[in-house]
Amino acid sequence: MVRDRMQKQRYELKYLINEETALLVRDFVRSYLDFDEYSVGKPNYSYPVHSLYVDSDDLKLYWSTINGDKNRYKLRLRYYTTHPDSPVFFEIKSRMNNCIRKQRGGVRQEFVSMLLRGQLPQQEHLVSRAPHQLTALQHFCELAVSIQAKPRLHIFYMREAYVSDDDQVRVTMDRSVYGDANREYAIKTDLRQPVLSFGNQVILELKFTNRFPDWFGELVRVFGVMQCGAAKYVECIQGLGFQQVGAIGPTAEEPVRLSRAW
Repeated sequence: MVRDRMQKQRYELKYLINEETALLVRDFVRSYLDFDEYSVGKPNYSYPVHSLYVDSDDLKLYWSTINGDKNRYKLRLRYYTTHPDSPVFFEIKSRMNNCIRKQRGGVRQEFVSMLLRGQLPQQEHLVSRAPHQLTALQHFCELAVSIQAKPRLHIFYMREAYVSDDDQVRVTMDRSVYGDANREYAIKTDLRQPVLSFGNQVILELKFTNRFPDWFGELVRVFGVMQCGAAKYVECIQGLGFQQVGAIGPTAEEPVRLSRAW
């Protein structure tokens, strides 16, 4: 079984860079970190990542990000394939001030639809019997019910990832970020009418759990990159428009565009 390298609590810094810089960053990072298990042996050292985001009819979670609320969260299903034996992770990604916290439970694919529709989670729905996984899934479902969240958006991208042996430091580069409306109570990997967000830019993320690594500072200085917001969910919603994701907004076709945020 592949080791779960998810950092439950961390700090993360985001940068938008071009492909030329990304290739130089790759060489720099490999002096300090190893590829994670999914990147090894893959073309361009990248693997596909899929997420299904859920939100209320008035996009409460979208607007929480736009408004820069200090304590906010997103609800998403993270998966890598629709193969029936592969888990689907019901994730809560929350932010408290500058700290990012993740909770997730790995769900068997056969139970995804019923849980999205409001079925009470049970241990049998999970891939693992670890108590914290059931707790995370219960919390996800409680939050989803509290705002009457529904499936809204499918996001796909290719991820190149590096990690330290102790999982305290992680670097990712995400390319080809596509957003596609998905209002069905099921996951999918095909894209029907997607929008390309961030163009040809690469999203570089520097993630750490405790002390800011000195070499992160050197990376930023050497390549002259500027920290910025790069919220995939927000960018893809703005690219598609509220109407496509079945949401109520200030206009039916074009949401208000504000500054990028987490």
